[in-house]
Amino acid sequence: MRQIPLELEKDLEEIFGEPLDKSIIKALINELKRKLSEYILIDKMMREKYGMSFEEFKEKNIVEKKGYSFEVESDYCDWELAVDGIKTIKEKIKKLEELL
Repeated sequence: MRQIPLELEKDLEEIFGEPLDKSIIKALINELKRKLSEYILIDKMMREKYGMSFEEFKEKNIVEKKGYSFEVESDYCDWELAVDGIKTIKEKIKKLEELL
């Protein structure tokens, strides 16, 4: 793995006012929070569209009840990804914040 030259590291630490590793962790946390916002928005839109949570949507087997519908099946996949993403990203943010 390539390392940052010491001179550049010192310059970056001077610019950010803190050790480079902390700056990188904060940048990662900010990016994860941006992605988390996207997933939360998808979850909110789907809750409004279907009038229920993803768990209720799954339990009621909406995809099967509505018959094959590309839109409903696509929504299911997007929603599942968003719900899983929310959980995963929250866990990753928590782990990174513990490093600060």
